Amino acid sequence: MTHKPTGQLFGAGGGGDLAVTRTFRAPAEDVWASLTEPGRTARWFGPWEGAAAPGASIRVQMAFEEGTPWSEVRIDACEPPRRLALSMRDESGDWRMELLLTERGDRTELRFVHHLDDVRGIGEVGPGWEYYLDRLVAAREDAPMPSFDDYYPAMKAYFEGLRATR
Repeated sequence: MTHKPTGQLFGAGGGGDLAVTRTFRAPAEDVWASLTEPGRTARWFGPWEGAAAPGASIRVQMAFEEGTPWSEVRIDACEPPRRLALSMRDESGDWRMELLLTERGDRTELRFVHHLDDVRGIGEVGPGWEYYLDRLVAAREDAPMPSFDDYYPAMKAYFEGLRATR
C-alpha cells in the first residue's frame, strides 16, 4: 500500500519543528483519550505505566519497535484536551514532542510536532511518525494496521528533501 507523506519542517538553523497532522471526525475529548489512556495507546503506540501528571515521568513501551523497549517519558505539559508536551531520552538521543488538538465543527485536527535539535536524521524520523499516526487512525477506525515497510525507506527521500529546501 502507498502512503503519502504529510510532514512539514518549520524553523531555521540546525534544528526545526517537524509537524505531522491527522484529522478525525470526533470531538477533541475522544481524540485526547486515544492519546492518553493506556488501553487506547496500547493499540497504536504502546502501553504506558505510572502516575501521569505535569512534571512527572511515566514508562512507555514502544510496542511496535524491535525489541519492544521501554522508555522514560517526562510529561512537560498536560492541558486536556488541547495540548500534551513530552520529553524522552533514549539511545537515539533527546526527543521533545507536542500533541496539539484543535476542534473545528465535528472534526478534530491532531498536529504532532517533534522539536528537532538537529534535522540530520529526519529521513528516518519522519516516516516513523507518519507510520505511528496512521496506526492511530487505523486503531480509531478498527481498520487493519499499516506495515512500517510501506513507510520506510519509501518516505526517506521526501523527508530528506524537506531538510534540503531550508
